[in-house]
Amino acid sequence: MSQHYYSNKPQVESKPNKFNFTLLGHTFMFTTDAGVFSKSEVDFGSRVLIDAFDMPDIEGPIFDVGCGYGPIGLSIARQFPERIVHMMDINERAVSLSRHNAELNGVQNVRIFESNGLQACTEQDAAVILTNPPIRAGKDTIFRFYDEAYEKLRERGELWIVIQKKQGAPSTMAHLEEKFAEVEVVEKKKGYWIIRAIK
Repeated sequence: MSQHYYSNKPQVESKPNKFNFTLLGHTFMFTTDAGVFSKSEVDFGSRVLIDAFDMPDIEGPIFDVGCGYGPIGLSIARQFPERIVHMMDINERAVSLSRHNAELNGVQNVRIFESNGLQACTEQDAAVILTNPPIRAGKDTIFRFYDEAYEKLRERGELWIVIQKKQGAPSTMAHLEEKFAEVEVVEKKKGYWIIRAIK
């Protein structure tokens, strides 16, 4: 467990990397590192989620759970500057990178902190929670994310998830349907499903 990105303190040697990437029409410079998810480019699943996301017309903060070095949270914050995006990750190296990347790209409407799932998040009544869940952490951990998200969302708030079909999209759908009022697949692309669950 200690060697992959779903760890509080990655043990792998730091090897910083930088690249530019365009998301939602904005070009970002990202600094990444060993021990964080998808360190060489913005992963395909996150890109599909970012492109598919449609902001609901309800008030409240946005949460990015498992933010990594920040591509989802920072791109949504840049696109919607009037909203506050709370970005969280269990991985302290990822949190440090997200903070650095927010500053590097001049994104100020974010709050970035260390959290195992949503456990350290004190905000309530989120309008939206986005996640590219840490598949390697296992189904129990991921389903706990979903349950915590349900509790943190306001009425009619939305949980947006990207997950591959072969890595558990159908079981994710079944779990969400036990709690949420509406669950739908918004998009399917190259085996990735974008799931929206409305409280």
